[in-house]
Amino acid sequence: MVLQYPTLMFGASVPFLLILIQVSSCTLKVTGYIGQDVTLPCTYDAQANGILSFCWGHGKVPQFKCNNMILSSYYGDVTFRESPRYQLLSQVTQGNVSLTILNAQRGDAGNYGCRVEIPGVFNDHKINIHLIMEEDEMNATGSTNEEILGVLLNNSNIGRIAAIFLLTIILILIIRRKVLARRTTAPQQFSIFTVENIYNTIPVDK
Repeated sequence: MVLQYPTLMFGASVPFLLILIQVSSCTLKVTGYIGQDVTLPCTYDAQANGILSFCWGHGKVPQFKCNNMILSSYYGDVTFRESPRYQLLSQVTQGNVSLTILNAQRGDAGNYGCRVEIPGVFNDHKINIHLIMEEDEMNATGSTNEEILGVLLNNSNIGRIAAIFLLTIILILIIRRKVLARRTTAPQQFSIFTVENIYNTIPVDK
């Protein structure tokens, strides 16, 4: 019985330790717009803990380190950066280790994890972020207009546009010519009619 007691205590403490590990992390949702910079927030108390090491990775923060690491820093110095699009534009020395993704695209959507290595057992500060990428309304309108212009300027459509343009000009010239012809013939008919009426009204001596 005495030998089984520590085993039972250890088995009972495992769920408690797992709860403590889960409590030290949180999940946030961030919405970004395609073609713009997006910042994934991650901060800690630098006044109480000093400048610490941290890492960013794709996917949720695991028990140790970061999954699919995209950036890491060792006490203030960046030691790894997967792409120049991943930047630390905040005040890192003051505990703001937020990650900025430059010119974010639709493929950047997904889960990200930030881990700050705070000294002690299970003290690491962990933040899980779900990034949602959406189309910017202004950019979407501009893209739509460009697509329409591209379709109109397609090689197969240039001939059609030119034919429609020429037909329109020809119709305008025909209509204009008919209008001018009516204006020039109407006064002559009126003058002839007037002269005939004058001769009809003049009495003739017998």
